[in-house]
Amino acid sequence: MIREANANDKVVRCAIYTRKSTEDGLEQEFNSLDAQRDAGEAFIASQRHESWECLPTKYDDGGYTGGNLDRPAMQRLMADIDAGKIDCVVVYKVDRLSRSLMDFSRVMEKFDNKGVAFVSVTQQFNTASSMGRLILNVLLSFAQFEREMISERTRDKIAAARRRGKWSGGMPLLGYNVIDTKLVVIPEEAERVRQIFSLYLEHGSLLDTAKAINERGWRTKQWTTKKGTQRGGKLFDKTNVHTLLINPTYIGKVRYRDEVHEGEHQAIVDTSLFTSVQKRLKRNGRGGHEKARNQHAALLRSVLRCKQCDRAMVHNSSTKRNRRYRYYVCGGAQKRGHASCPTPSIPADQIESFVIGEIKAIAADHELIADIHDQTQFKTKEKLDALVRERESLIEFLRSYHGQLNHLAITSGPMELVADLQTRITQSERRHAELNEQIESLEANAPRRVDIVDSLNRFDELWASMKPRDRNDLVATLVDRVDYDGVAGTVDIHFHTTGITTLGQTNPEPSS
Repeated sequence: MIREANANDKVVRCAIYTRKSTEDGLEQEFNSLDAQRDAGEAFIASQRHESWECLPTKYDDGGYTGGNLDRPAMQRLMADIDAGKIDCVVVYKVDRLSRSLMDFSRVMEKFDNKGVAFVSVTQQFNTASSMGRLILNVLLSFAQFEREMISERTRDKIAAARRRGKWSGGMPLLGYNVIDTKLVVIPEEAERVRQIFSLYLEHGSLLDTAKAINERGWRTKQWTTKKGTQRGGKLFDKTNVHTLLINPTYIGKVRYRDEVHEGEHQAIVDTSLFTSVQKRLKRNGRGGHEKARNQHAALLRSVLRCKQCDRAMVHNSSTKRNRRYRYYVCGGAQKRGHASCPTPSIPADQIESFVIGEIKAIAADHELIADIHDQTQFKTKEKLDALVRERESLIEFLRSYHGQLNHLAITSGPMELVADLQTRITQSERRHAELNEQIESLEANAPRRVDIVDSLNRFDELWASMKPRDRNDLVATLVDRVDYDGVAGTVDIHFHTTGITTLGQTNPEPSS
């Protein structure tokens, strides 16, 4: 016996959706869409005891494919579901709703979120029942499989494009614009990228490089998404400086996972400069946390290298009879066994005292002082030339920006372009003023030979007043690399020539 609907039962508002792929026969008085609707109305009538009612609104898509959801009646149906006007959607067959498993899963997900049931009249498919939900889960599993297959095909397509050197999307890069899926160089930004690489070699620290970049008023790549959202344009930090420095795109290559291929775009960084930066990054370590882990105040940590196998020597310590012994050992020997490297370990105090003694002796070596002075002058000139080149480039850019601004004023160009140009002009003028100050400072404070000698003569006084951490910093400032050959018994010290001149400016905290 069929239960009669109770007046207190909640009414289930049912919408019937119909679709036919072609327009053939739609001109007939009773067509396929009418037949589908009749079947739907009959099923809803059979569920009258459950308070089902058929909505009068027709959702008929005649002449529309089921391969996508771009159908007017389907869009109206989804809008009415969003508005809370529908409790159940009824179709003649599942494929009337969609022939795409992915689209179908998306529609089902929306139905589920809105609490809307789905019924297929001829297939006994009803998500209001446990069996209907089981069938739905099976169909959704196939949809998940289809999504994964699409993801794999997309990855394969990207891989193939990268292997042919093509740009296949991603976040925009400083130095380039993406035009017709190709990378096109922006001269002003390209010059900044080259300066960033040089700044890292100059400072040797990601944090110091980021600070120098931000002091110049430079920001990360700024762009507008398709939705009109502004992205980027932020301060540089250690992470995005590192990301920029290791990107092979800047030397005309493209990367796909661990593979690097020749790209179609123009390089903006010289290969030798890029290689030097990679070597320095490898030597310093990704995050520059060596100092934080240097708990035994190893003065030569990260600068002492084994000459036999060109690997960093690692600082270690051991305790015997309540006495701690410090020593340096080749990193290769430590990892692969002492038989892999002929260089024996060396007591830390011995090699550190030798290096400090050599630093003190520099003041008495007139030829070396002259060489340091010449190299320092050369480095200063290099910095000066780079600043002058950047200033000249900025002047050219400013001329171009003002020309474009005048053109837009005459032609009543878009206000967005006018605002963008005014922002660029303001930033460029501010940077131009900063460059003038830096150039004047370099010219006025060019190091003299007498300053270098005076700084080195003060080394003993300076060293005695320093804390262990400051001593580590000073050695890193003065010494670029120490090559120890345990077989020949030789030590070669390579100084940072510009570091020598900073001695007179160092103001360490007194040791406790």
